[in-house]
Amino acid sequence: MSIDKTDPVQPPVDAPAAAPDAVAAVDPRLLVREQGFAGYIGEFKRKIRAGDLGALPVVVGLFVICAIFQSLNSAFLGVENLNNIFVAMVATGMMTVGIIFVLLLGEIDLSVGSASGLSGAIFAVLTISHGVNEWLAIGASLVGGALIGALHGFFFARIGAPAFAVTLAGLLFWNGFMLQLLGANGTINIDDEGVVGKLTTYNFSDVSAAYGLAVVAVAGYFLSAFFGARRREAAGIPSRPLSEIILRTVLLAIAVFGVAIVFNQDQGLPLAVLLFAIVLVGSDFLLRRTAYGRKIFALGGSVEASRRAGINVTAIRVSVFAIAGFFAAIGGLFWASKIAAANQSAGAGDLLMNVIAAAVIGGTSLFGGRGRTWNALLGVLVITSIQYGLALEGIAPAIQQMITGGVLLVTVVIDAVTRKTQKTAGRA
Repeated sequence: MSIDKTDPVQPPVDAPAAAPDAVAAVDPRLLVREQGFAGYIGEFKRKIRAGDLGALPVVVGLFVICAIFQSLNSAFLGVENLNNIFVAMVATGMMTVGIIFVLLLGEIDLSVGSASGLSGAIFAVLTISHGVNEWLAIGASLVGGALIGALHGFFFARIGAPAFAVTLAGLLFWNGFMLQLLGANGTINIDDEGVVGKLTTYNFSDVSAAYGLAVVAVAGYFLSAFFGARRREAAGIPSRPLSEIILRTVLLAIAVFGVAIVFNQDQGLPLAVLLFAIVLVGSDFLLRRTAYGRKIFALGGSVEASRRAGINVTAIRVSVFAIAGFFAAIGGLFWASKIAAANQSAGAGDLLMNVIAAAVIGGTSLFGGRGRTWNALLGVLVITSIQYGLALEGIAPAIQQMITGGVLLVTVVIDAVTRKTQKTAGRA
Protein backbone atom coordinates (compact mmCIF):
# COMPACT_ATOMS: atom_id res chain seq x y z
CA MET A 1 0.00 0.00 0.00
CA SER A 2 1.54 3.30 -1.11
CA ILE A 3 1.49 6.42 1.01
CA ASP A 4 0.12 9.58 -0.57
CA LYS A 5 2.67 12.21 0.41
CA THR A 6 0.34 14.94 -0.89
CA ASP A 7 -2.11 14.37 1.95
CA PRO A 8 -2.20 17.30 4.32
CA VAL A 9 -0.62 16.77 7.74
CA GLN A 10 -3.27 15.82 10.26
CA PRO A 11 -3.55 18.20 13.22
CA PRO A 12 -2.64 16.70 16.61
CA VAL A 13 -5.50 15.25 18.59
CA ASP A 14 -6.02 16.91 21.97
CA ALA A 15 -6.19 14.59 24.95
CA PRO A 16 -9.62 14.45 26.56
CA ALA A 17 -10.08 16.59 29.60
CA ALA A 18 -9.76 14.90 32.97
CA ALA A 19 -12.88 14.21 34.97
CA PRO A 20 -13.76 16.96 37.47
CA ASP A 21 -13.07 14.79 40.52
CA ALA A 22 -10.00 13.03 39.13
CA VAL A 23 -6.84 13.02 41.27
CA ALA A 24 -3.52 13.33 39.50
CA ALA A 25 -1.30 10.26 39.97
CA VAL A 26 1.80 10.87 42.04
CA ASP A 27 5.00 8.87 41.68
CA PRO A 28 5.26 7.01 45.00
CA ARG A 29 8.93 7.92 45.22
CA LEU A 30 7.96 11.60 45.24
CA LEU A 31 5.50 11.32 48.12
CA VAL A 32 7.93 12.67 50.67
CA ARG A 33 8.79 15.68 48.56
CA GLU A 34 5.19 16.42 47.59
CA GLN A 35 3.40 15.70 50.85
CA GLY A 36 5.94 16.43 53.60
CA PHE A 37 5.73 14.40 56.80
CA ALA A 38 2.55 12.67 55.62
CA GLY A 39 4.58 11.44 52.67
CA TYR A 40 6.87 9.48 54.98
CA ILE A 41 3.88 7.66 56.45
CA GLY A 42 2.42 6.96 53.03
CA GLU A 43 5.75 5.76 51.66
CA PHE A 44 6.26 3.50 54.67
CA LYS A 45 2.81 1.93 54.23
CA ARG A 46 3.41 1.43 50.51
CA LYS A 47 6.68 -0.39 51.18
CA ILE A 48 5.09 -2.62 53.82
CA ARG A 49 2.24 -3.56 51.46
CA ALA A 50 4.78 -4.33 48.73
CA GLY A 51 6.89 -6.47 51.07
CA ASP A 52 9.82 -4.06 50.99
CA LEU A 53 10.78 -4.31 54.65
CA GLY A 54 14.44 -3.39 54.19
CA ALA A 55 16.52 -3.51 57.36
CA LEU A 56 13.54 -2.81 59.63
CA PRO A 57 13.05 -6.38 60.97
CA VAL A 58 16.71 -6.91 61.86
CA VAL A 59 17.06 -3.46 63.48
CA VAL A 60 13.95 -4.04 65.57
CA GLY A 61 15.19 -7.53 66.39
CA LEU A 62 18.57 -6.19 67.50
CA PHE A 63 16.89 -3.72 69.88
CA VAL A 64 14.72 -6.51 71.28
CA ILE A 65 17.75 -8.77 71.79
CA CYS A 66 19.63 -6.02 73.62
CA ALA A 67 16.61 -5.20 75.79
CA ILE A 68 16.06 -8.83 76.77
CA PHE A 69 19.68 -9.62 77.65
CA GLN A 70 20.17 -6.31 79.44
CA SER A 71 17.13 -7.07 81.60
CA LEU A 72 18.61 -10.48 82.41
CA ASN A 73 22.13 -9.24 83.03
CA SER A 74 23.16 -5.61 83.42
CA ALA A 75 26.68 -6.47 82.17
CA PHE A 76 25.39 -7.12 78.64
CA LEU A 77 25.48 -3.44 77.62
CA GLY A 78 28.59 -2.84 79.68
CA VAL A 79 31.60 -1.31 77.95
CA GLU A 80 33.75 -4.45 78.18
CA ASN A 81 31.09 -6.78 76.82
CA LEU A 82 30.18 -4.44 73.95
CA ASN A 83 33.84 -4.16 72.97
CA ASN A 84 34.16 -7.93 73.02
CA ILE A 85 31.10 -8.26 70.79
CA PHE A 86 32.42 -5.75 68.26
CA VAL A 87 35.84 -7.42 68.02
CA ALA A 88 34.46 -10.98 68.02
CA MET A 89 32.05 -10.25 65.17
CA VAL A 90 34.78 -9.24 62.71
CA ALA A 91 36.05 -12.72 61.78
CA THR A 92 32.57 -13.99 60.95
CA GLY A 93 31.67 -10.63 59.41
CA MET A 94 34.55 -10.76 56.95
CA MET A 95 33.44 -14.19 55.78
CA THR A 96 29.83 -12.99 55.59
CA VAL A 97 30.81 -10.21 53.17
CA GLY A 98 32.17 -12.85 50.80
CA ILE A 99 29.16 -15.14 51.10
CA ILE A 100 26.85 -12.20 50.31
CA PHE A 101 28.44 -11.92 46.86
CA VAL A 102 27.58 -15.58 46.23
CA LEU A 103 24.05 -15.27 47.61
CA LEU A 104 23.40 -12.33 45.29
CA LEU A 105 23.80 -14.82 42.44
CA GLY A 106 21.22 -17.07 44.08
CA GLU A 107 23.92 -19.67 44.82
CA ILE A 108 25.62 -21.02 47.94
CA ASP A 109 29.22 -21.72 49.00
CA LEU A 110 29.60 -24.41 51.67
CA SER A 111 33.39 -24.37 51.60
CA VAL A 112 34.07 -21.00 53.25
CA GLY A 113 34.56 -22.55 56.69
CA SER A 114 37.16 -25.02 55.47
CA ALA A 115 38.82 -22.34 53.33
CA SER A 116 39.14 -20.08 56.37
CA GLY A 117 40.73 -22.86 58.43
CA LEU A 118 43.15 -23.68 55.63
CA SER A 119 44.11 -20.00 55.37
CA GLY A 120 45.13 -19.92 59.02
CA ALA A 121 47.03 -23.19 58.61
CA ILE A 122 48.95 -21.90 55.57
CA PHE A 123 49.96 -18.79 57.48
CA ALA A 124 51.07 -20.73 60.56
CA VAL A 125 53.05 -23.33 58.60
CA LEU A 126 54.82 -20.71 56.50
CA THR A 127 55.74 -18.37 59.37
CA ILE A 128 56.39 -20.81 62.22
CA SER A 129 57.56 -23.97 60.47
CA HIS A 130 59.44 -22.36 57.58
CA GLY A 131 60.30 -18.88 58.87
CA VAL A 132 58.66 -17.00 56.01
CA ASN A 133 58.08 -13.25 56.44
CA GLU A 134 54.61 -12.60 57.90
CA TRP A 135 53.49 -10.28 55.12
CA LEU A 136 54.47 -12.84 52.47
CA ALA A 137 52.63 -15.54 54.41
CA ILE A 138 49.55 -13.32 54.65
CA GLY A 139 49.68 -12.73 50.90
CA ALA A 140 50.02 -16.46 50.24
CA SER A 141 47.03 -17.20 52.48
CA LEU A 142 44.83 -14.63 50.75
CA VAL A 143 45.87 -15.70 47.26
CA GLY A 144 45.26 -19.30 48.25
CA GLY A 145 41.74 -18.46 49.40
CA ALA A 146 40.98 -16.63 46.16
CA LEU A 147 42.32 -19.52 44.07
CA ILE A 148 40.20 -22.00 46.03
CA GLY A 149 37.11 -19.93 45.32
CA ALA A 150 38.03 -19.50 41.65
CA LEU A 151 38.47 -23.27 41.32
CA HIS A 152 35.00 -23.85 42.72
CA GLY A 153 33.65 -21.17 40.41
CA PHE A 154 35.28 -22.84 37.41
CA PHE A 155 33.60 -26.19 38.06
CA PHE A 156 30.30 -24.44 38.63
CA ALA A 157 30.35 -21.86 35.85
CA ARG A 158 32.36 -23.61 33.14
CA ILE A 159 31.71 -27.30 33.75
CA GLY A 160 28.12 -26.84 34.91
CA ALA A 161 28.31 -28.74 38.20
CA PRO A 162 25.89 -27.52 40.90
CA ALA A 163 27.50 -25.00 43.25
CA PHE A 164 26.09 -26.89 46.24
CA ALA A 165 27.84 -30.12 45.23
CA VAL A 166 31.10 -28.45 44.20
CA THR A 167 31.49 -26.47 47.41
CA LEU A 168 30.40 -29.44 49.54
CA ALA A 169 33.26 -31.40 47.97
CA GLY A 170 35.50 -28.40 48.68
CA LEU A 171 34.40 -28.38 52.31
CA LEU A 172 35.64 -31.94 52.72
CA PHE A 173 38.78 -31.66 50.59
CA TRP A 174 40.14 -28.41 52.04
CA ASN A 175 39.41 -29.51 55.58
CA GLY A 176 41.44 -32.66 54.94
CA PHE A 177 44.21 -30.60 53.36
CA MET A 178 44.29 -28.37 56.45
CA LEU A 179 44.64 -31.40 58.74
CA GLN A 180 47.47 -32.68 56.57
CA LEU A 181 49.30 -29.35 56.76
CA LEU A 182 48.99 -29.10 60.53
CA GLY A 183 50.45 -32.58 60.98
CA ALA A 184 50.08 -35.01 63.85
CA ASN A 185 50.22 -32.33 66.53
CA GLY A 186 47.18 -30.59 65.04
CA THR A 187 48.02 -27.16 66.47
CA ILE A 188 50.59 -24.52 65.56
CA ASN A 189 50.81 -21.47 67.82
CA ILE A 190 51.48 -18.15 66.14
CA ASP A 191 53.26 -15.06 67.44
CA ASP A 192 50.62 -13.05 69.30
CA GLU A 193 52.80 -9.94 68.87
CA GLY A 194 53.06 -10.39 65.10
CA VAL A 195 50.96 -8.81 62.35
CA VAL A 196 48.21 -11.44 62.44
CA GLY A 197 48.40 -11.79 66.22
CA LYS A 198 47.54 -8.11 66.65
CA LEU A 199 44.55 -8.15 64.28
CA THR A 200 42.17 -8.77 67.19
CA THR A 201 44.25 -7.43 70.08
CA TYR A 202 45.56 -4.04 68.92
CA ASN A 203 43.64 -0.89 69.84
CA PHE A 204 44.23 2.76 68.94
CA SER A 205 44.30 4.13 72.47
CA ASP A 206 44.18 7.80 71.43
CA VAL A 207 40.56 8.97 71.72
CA SER A 208 40.94 10.96 68.51
CA ALA A 209 41.07 7.70 66.51
CA ALA A 210 37.54 6.58 67.38
CA TYR A 211 36.08 10.07 67.20
CA GLY A 212 37.96 10.80 63.99
CA LEU A 213 36.55 7.67 62.36
CA ALA A 214 33.07 8.71 63.49
CA VAL A 215 33.50 12.17 61.95
CA VAL A 216 34.74 10.68 58.67
CA ALA A 217 31.81 8.25 58.58
CA VAL A 218 29.17 10.92 59.23
CA ALA A 219 30.71 13.49 56.88
CA GLY A 220 31.24 10.89 54.18
CA TYR A 221 27.64 9.74 54.35
CA PHE A 222 26.24 13.27 54.28
CA LEU A 223 28.37 14.40 51.34
CA SER A 224 27.64 11.23 49.38
CA ALA A 225 23.89 11.49 49.99
CA PHE A 226 23.78 15.26 49.37
CA PHE A 227 25.67 15.31 46.07
CA GLY A 228 23.94 12.11 44.97
CA ALA A 229 20.57 13.76 45.51
CA ARG A 230 21.68 16.87 43.64
CA ARG A 231 22.78 14.78 40.65
CA ARG A 232 19.48 12.91 40.62
CA GLU A 233 17.54 16.15 40.90
CA ALA A 234 19.48 17.70 38.03
CA ALA A 235 18.68 14.64 35.91
CA GLY A 236 14.99 14.83 36.77
CA ILE A 237 15.10 11.62 38.81
CA PRO A 238 13.29 11.32 42.16
CA SER A 239 15.67 12.06 45.01
CA ARG A 240 15.66 12.45 48.78
CA PRO A 241 14.90 15.95 50.06
CA LEU A 242 17.53 17.73 52.15
CA SER A 243 15.44 17.33 55.31
CA GLU A 244 15.51 13.54 55.00
CA ILE A 245 19.26 13.51 54.34
CA ILE A 246 19.85 15.61 57.45
CA LEU A 247 17.60 13.34 59.53
CA ARG A 248 19.43 10.22 58.35
CA THR A 249 22.79 11.88 59.02
CA VAL A 250 21.76 12.80 62.57
CA LEU A 251 20.62 9.23 63.28
CA LEU A 252 23.88 7.87 61.88
CA ALA A 253 25.87 10.35 63.98
CA ILE A 254 24.09 9.24 67.15
CA ALA A 255 24.93 5.60 66.38
CA VAL A 256 28.59 5.97 65.39
CA PHE A 257 29.49 8.50 68.08
CA GLY A 258 27.79 6.27 70.63
CA VAL A 259 30.00 3.37 69.50
CA ALA A 260 33.07 5.66 69.59
CA ILE A 261 32.28 6.60 73.19
CA VAL A 262 32.04 2.91 74.10
CA PHE A 263 35.44 2.22 72.50
CA ASN A 264 37.12 5.15 74.24
CA GLN A 265 35.75 4.11 77.62
CA ASP A 266 37.64 0.85 77.27
CA GLN A 267 40.91 0.52 75.29
CA GLY A 268 40.19 2.69 72.27
CA LEU A 269 39.32 1.91 68.66
CA PRO A 270 40.03 -1.77 67.85
CA LEU A 271 42.08 -2.36 64.70
CA ALA A 272 39.73 -5.20 63.76
CA VAL A 273 36.70 -2.89 63.71
CA LEU A 274 38.54 -0.30 61.61
CA LEU A 275 39.50 -2.93 59.03
CA PHE A 276 35.96 -4.29 58.95
CA ALA A 277 34.57 -0.79 58.36
CA ILE A 278 36.97 -0.27 55.45
CA VAL A 279 35.93 -3.60 53.93
CA LEU A 280 32.22 -2.78 54.26
CA VAL A 281 32.60 0.62 52.59
CA GLY A 282 34.82 -0.72 49.81
CA SER A 283 32.68 -3.77 49.03
CA ASP A 284 29.49 -1.70 49.11
CA PHE A 285 31.03 0.74 46.62
CA LEU A 286 32.04 -2.19 44.40
CA LEU A 287 28.53 -3.63 44.37
CA ARG A 288 26.48 -0.44 44.08
CA ARG A 289 28.68 1.99 42.19
CA THR A 290 30.46 -0.07 39.55
CA ALA A 291 29.43 -1.87 36.38
CA TYR A 292 30.80 -5.10 37.85
CA GLY A 293 28.46 -4.84 40.83
CA ARG A 294 25.45 -4.18 38.59
CA LYS A 295 26.30 -7.30 36.60
CA ILE A 296 26.21 -9.38 39.79
CA PHE A 297 22.75 -8.08 40.63
CA ALA A 298 21.65 -8.69 37.04
CA LEU A 299 22.78 -12.31 37.23
CA GLY A 300 20.91 -12.74 40.48
CA GLY A 301 17.76 -11.49 38.76
CA SER A 302 17.96 -13.55 35.57
CA VAL A 303 20.89 -15.48 34.12
CA GLU A 304 19.36 -15.73 30.66
CA ALA A 305 18.50 -12.04 30.47
CA SER A 306 22.04 -11.19 31.59
CA ARG A 307 23.53 -13.43 28.93
CA ARG A 308 21.40 -11.81 26.24
CA ALA A 309 22.50 -8.39 27.51
CA GLY A 310 26.09 -9.33 26.73
CA ILE A 311 27.30 -10.09 30.26
CA ASN A 312 30.06 -12.69 30.49
CA VAL A 313 28.20 -14.98 32.87
CA THR A 314 31.07 -17.43 33.33
CA ALA A 315 33.62 -14.76 34.22
CA ILE A 316 31.32 -13.05 36.71
CA ARG A 317 30.45 -16.32 38.42
CA VAL A 318 34.08 -17.42 38.73
CA SER A 319 35.11 -14.02 40.06
CA VAL A 320 32.32 -14.00 42.65
CA PHE A 321 33.39 -17.36 44.06
CA ALA A 322 36.99 -16.11 44.08
CA ILE A 323 35.85 -13.12 46.15
CA ALA A 324 34.08 -15.46 48.57
CA GLY A 325 37.27 -17.51 48.94
CA PHE A 326 39.33 -14.36 49.44
CA PHE A 327 37.13 -13.11 52.27
CA ALA A 328 37.02 -16.59 53.78
CA ALA A 329 40.83 -16.43 53.95
CA ILE A 330 40.67 -13.02 55.64
CA GLY A 331 38.24 -14.43 58.17
CA GLY A 332 40.58 -17.36 58.75
CA LEU A 333 43.43 -15.00 59.64
CA PHE A 334 41.20 -13.20 62.12
CA TRP A 335 40.20 -16.51 63.70
CA ALA A 336 43.88 -17.47 63.98
CA SER A 337 44.53 -14.10 65.62
CA LYS A 338 41.68 -14.61 68.09
CA ILE A 339 43.08 -17.90 69.45
CA ALA A 340 46.74 -17.12 68.61
CA ALA A 341 47.00 -20.45 66.80
CA ALA A 342 45.94 -22.56 63.83
CA ASN A 343 44.36 -25.82 64.90
CA GLN A 344 42.24 -28.70 63.63
CA SER A 345 38.98 -27.15 64.85
CA ALA A 346 39.43 -24.00 62.74
CA GLY A 347 36.59 -23.51 60.30
CA ALA A 348 34.58 -26.34 61.82
CA GLY A 349 31.57 -26.45 64.12
CA ASP A 350 28.82 -23.92 63.51
CA LEU A 351 31.01 -21.36 61.72
CA LEU A 352 29.59 -22.02 58.25
CA MET A 353 26.02 -21.85 59.51
CA ASN A 354 26.75 -18.63 61.40
CA VAL A 355 28.19 -17.03 58.26
CA ILE A 356 25.17 -17.94 56.15
CA ALA A 357 22.80 -17.03 58.98
CA ALA A 358 24.42 -13.61 59.40
CA ALA A 359 24.00 -12.84 55.70
CA VAL A 360 20.34 -13.90 55.61
CA ILE A 361 19.43 -12.35 58.95
CA GLY A 362 21.05 -9.11 57.82
CA GLY A 363 18.68 -8.92 54.85
CA THR A 364 20.37 -10.72 51.94
CA SER A 365 17.91 -12.87 50.03
CA LEU A 366 18.58 -16.58 49.53
CA PHE A 367 16.83 -16.27 46.18
CA GLY A 368 19.44 -13.90 44.74
CA GLY A 369 19.35 -10.36 43.43
CA ARG A 370 18.73 -8.57 46.72
CA GLY A 371 21.20 -7.60 49.42
CA ARG A 372 24.07 -5.33 50.41
CA THR A 373 27.36 -5.99 52.11
CA TRP A 374 26.15 -3.79 54.99
CA ASN A 375 23.81 -6.70 55.72
CA ALA A 376 26.90 -8.47 57.04
CA LEU A 377 27.22 -5.88 59.82
CA LEU A 378 23.60 -6.16 60.95
CA GLY A 379 23.47 -9.94 60.69
CA VAL A 380 26.72 -10.63 62.47
CA LEU A 381 25.76 -8.19 65.23
CA VAL A 382 22.59 -10.19 65.83
CA ILE A 383 24.42 -13.54 65.82
CA THR A 384 27.27 -12.38 68.08
CA SER A 385 24.93 -10.55 70.46
CA ILE A 386 22.86 -13.70 70.91
CA GLN A 387 25.99 -15.77 71.53
CA TYR A 388 27.43 -13.39 74.11
CA GLY A 389 24.07 -12.81 75.79
CA LEU A 390 23.49 -16.52 76.19
CA ALA A 391 27.06 -17.03 77.37
CA LEU A 392 26.55 -14.43 80.11
CA GLU A 393 23.56 -16.45 81.27
CA GLY A 394 25.57 -19.66 81.25
CA ILE A 395 23.46 -21.27 78.53
CA ALA A 396 25.02 -24.41 77.02
CA PRO A 397 26.43 -24.17 73.47
CA ALA A 398 23.88 -26.74 72.29
CA ILE A 399 21.02 -24.45 73.33
CA GLN A 400 22.80 -21.50 71.70
CA GLN A 401 22.85 -23.37 68.39
CA MET A 402 19.16 -24.22 68.72
CA ILE A 403 18.25 -20.58 69.35
CA THR A 404 20.43 -19.37 66.47
CA GLY A 405 18.80 -21.96 64.21
CA GLY A 406 15.36 -20.74 65.24
CA VAL A 407 16.29 -17.14 64.47
CA LEU A 408 17.59 -18.22 61.06
CA LEU A 409 14.37 -20.13 60.30
CA VAL A 410 12.24 -17.11 61.17
CA THR A 411 14.42 -14.93 58.93
CA VAL A 412 14.18 -17.34 55.99
CA VAL A 413 10.40 -17.48 56.38
CA ILE A 414 10.24 -13.68 56.39
CA ASP A 415 12.44 -13.62 53.27
CA ALA A 416 10.17 -16.11 51.47
CA VAL A 417 6.98 -14.29 52.47
CA THR A 418 8.51 -10.95 51.48
CA ARG A 419 9.47 -12.28 48.06
CA LYS A 420 5.97 -13.70 47.56
CA THR A 421 4.43 -10.35 48.55
CA GLN A 422 6.70 -8.49 46.15
CA LYS A 423 5.68 -10.81 43.30
CA THR A 424 2.03 -10.16 44.11
CA ALA A 425 2.75 -6.43 44.07
CA GLY A 426 4.61 -6.77 40.76
CA ARG A 427 7.99 -5.74 42.19
CA ALA A 428 9.95 -9.01 41.90
